Amino acid sequence: MKVIASQLRKGNVLDIDGRLYVVLSAENFHPGKGTPTTSVDMRRISDGVKVSERWKTTDQVERAHVEERAYDFLYEDGEGFHFMEPESYEQIAISPDVIGDQKVYLQEGTRCFVQTHEGVAIAIEFPQKITVEITETEPVVKGQTASSSYKPAMTDIGLRVMVPPHIGAGTRIVINTADNTYVERAKD
Repeated sequence: MKVIASQLRKGNVLDIDGRLYVVLSAENFHPGKGTPTTSVDMRRISDGVKVSERWKTTDQVERAHVEERAYDFLYEDGEGFHFMEPESYEQIAISPDVIGDQKVYLQEGTRCFVQTHEGVAIAIEFPQKITVEITETEPVVKGQTASSSYKPAMTDIGLRVMVPPHIGAGTRIVINTADNTYVERAKD
């Protein structure tokens, strides 16, 4: 299906000259004088090569037909990362290069959205927020309230995040997976 370039978003899959590309970022530029353009960074799905492309915002580009379904993470082994579709119990193995460095967010049972093209997993969308536990941080200072100063802390999944001063080791917090920032204390 054809769409105009200005409608492209992160995660869209494009078919360019018979090859599939997943959009990593898309920015629209509207200069005061001249033609508005859309600059797109993409990754070729077949070999993982990153490509940058620029089109006029009104140019037509071909979006590939992609199926997106919810899957729950099961485990990781030599074949890759294994997921199960919750209704049909159908399992799928996804290669490590599709997951990338976001594998730290995968905990058993994590619900993700997997995009497939002709039965092959080409992209994955992780939950926007996840709950983690703080394993080590500087001690809590008595009487210190949540202020604009943050301190470094290590989580149980091996991620370093900045947390408010009143958060101590053993506290469960919610973080944003887009930029690994502290959102709030977990309510569970």
